[in-house]
Amino acid sequence: MGRFVYDSVRNAVEIDDRTLAHLRIVVMHKLRRGESFMFELQMADGSGHRSFWIHESIPVQFHFYGGCSPHINRRWVEDLINEASSPSGLTILPEPAEPPRP
Repeated sequence: MGRFVYDSVRNAVEIDDRTLAHLRIVVMHKLRRGESFMFELQMADGSGHRSFWIHESIPVQFHFYGGCSPHINRRWVEDLINEASSPSGLTILPEPAEPPRP
């Protein structure tokens, strides 16, 4: 289980490392392009949801607890980037199956 830290430790939420690795790619992609967006996160403990306005001027950290980097599902990254570009912003979508490798 990793941590997504937005601005300060008091704005940190736990997210599993696999999902966090994919979110990191999406957030960095959008910020490199100078695109701000809303990130809506359902809390894993059922306590509701949190919304983060992701902007390049606000520090963001991705803290991974696992020892190795997970395999990246490119289809999931593409789906998440499209979601982040939508009017409602980024929500964590279920991971799609990867197409078979040739």
